[in-house]
Amino acid sequence: MKPLIGIYEKALPLHLEWSAMLRLTAELGFDFLEMSVDESDERLARLDWSASQRKDLRRAIEEAQTPILDLCLSAHRKFALGSADEGVRAKALDIFHRAIDFAAEIGIRIIQLAGYYVYYEPEDEHSLARYRAGLEVGLAHAERTGVMLALENVDGVHVNSISRAMRFVNDFNSPWFQLYPDIGNLSEQGLNVSDELEAGKGHIVAVHVKDVVKGQVRRIPFGKGIVDFVAAFQKLKSMAFKGPVLIEMWNDDAADSTGIVSESLRFVKEKMRLGGYSE
Repeated sequence: MKPLIGIYEKALPLHLEWSAMLRLTAELGFDFLEMSVDESDERLARLDWSASQRKDLRRAIEEAQTPILDLCLSAHRKFALGSADEGVRAKALDIFHRAIDFAAEIGIRIIQLAGYYVYYEPEDEHSLARYRAGLEVGLAHAERTGVMLALENVDGVHVNSISRAMRFVNDFNSPWFQLYPDIGNLSEQGLNVSDELEAGKGHIVAVHVKDVVKGQVRRIPFGKGIVDFVAAFQKLKSMAFKGPVLIEMWNDDAADSTGIVSESLRFVKEKMRLGGYSE
């Protein structure tokens, strides 16, 4: 059985209607779309959509037969769960709760969380404890709602490995809190990707793939970076992992974005084949 392969919303042309974006996702050969709720007012506003707007999105998903499998909740970079500002933390939790409710209503199965304690402010000795407490509050709501939370290893110095992410997984000990590894971020950190994937065995719900160079984890064309995709897919194969694979990329509304996406899909599929992960 072939694994599901998805594409990040920001790889596709901007300002498409949802029906057109979902149709394009399928036409390009992808099985699902990853939605973004980032720190921009435009994408945060999705959490305030009316019942009619949410119904329209569910209808678009049904008509295109292309699910929005997961939601990338990167808004927590600006509104950090580990912030020293009580007001920022309150906003972060409000976004967290509304994102979970939104996902449940739309039918989105996974919310991907970034492993930054804080992002735009200095870290202090309590940042980790506040971040953990915020995750715990959000998890309680996710458990009640039946939405999966999955922690992504990030660049930087916070949750920058699967090994560190597993501390939260083990601590919470909940089937609703798991891992969404980013192979590119692991490579940029200079970590052994195979060892890190092994550390998360049994707790990985999906995998992000992208290319990177040292010091740059975004907007590196596939094949121009340092990621050993074949070795990563070989490891996933040996672990009997069968979950979704998400191609993460940013095309910034380039005129040839669909061509870039198509070529990237071809590249990743070939690496999957070479790694024995295509069936």
